[in-house]
Amino acid sequence: MLLVLGLFVSFFVLVFSEIRRKASDLVNVEPVEAVRLINNDATVLDLRSAEAFAGGHIVNAKNIPFDELEGKQSQIENLKKQPVVAVCQAGITSTRAINTLKKSGFENVFGLKGGMASWAQAGLPVVTGKKTKSKEKHKGKSKKQSNKAGTKNG
Repeated sequence: MLLVLGLFVSFFVLVFSEIRRKASDLVNVEPVEAVRLINNDATVLDLRSAEAFAGGHIVNAKNIPFDELEGKQSQIENLKKQPVVAVCQAGITSTRAINTLKKSGFENVFGLKGGMASWAQAGLPVVTGKKTKSKEKHKGKSKKQSNKAGTKNG
C-alpha cells in the first residue's frame, strides 16, 4: 500500500512539474522569435545593470534594472497593451520580471530564453555606445537586410 501511494505521489509531482515547465515556456521565447516580435514593434526591456547594458544591448532597448522595476513602472506604463520582451543576462531574472509586469496589468510580456547570452550565441547584433557588433560578419548585405536579421529602426 505504501509503495502504491509513493508511486501515485511521484506521478503527480512529475505531471505537475511538466505542466509548470510548459506554462513557463509559453512566456519565454527563443532569440529568433524575439527578433520577430521586435520587428513587429515589441519593446525590449533590458533588466540588467547600467554597466552591463552599456557593455552591449539589443537595439532600441530600454534599460530598467530589475531591482528598480517596481519603482519605475510609470516610465513604461504606456506599454501595457504592446508586446514587451524582457531581457536579462541568462533568462532567469526575466521570468521574475514577467510575473511582476503581468501582475501590474501588462498583457503581452515575453522573456528572452537564455537572456543576452543566448542572443550573443545566436550571433545577433548588439549595440555598444553608437556602434553595432555582431558575431557574424554581414559583409555584402545591405542595411535593409541587416535590419531583417535582428534589428529594428524607429
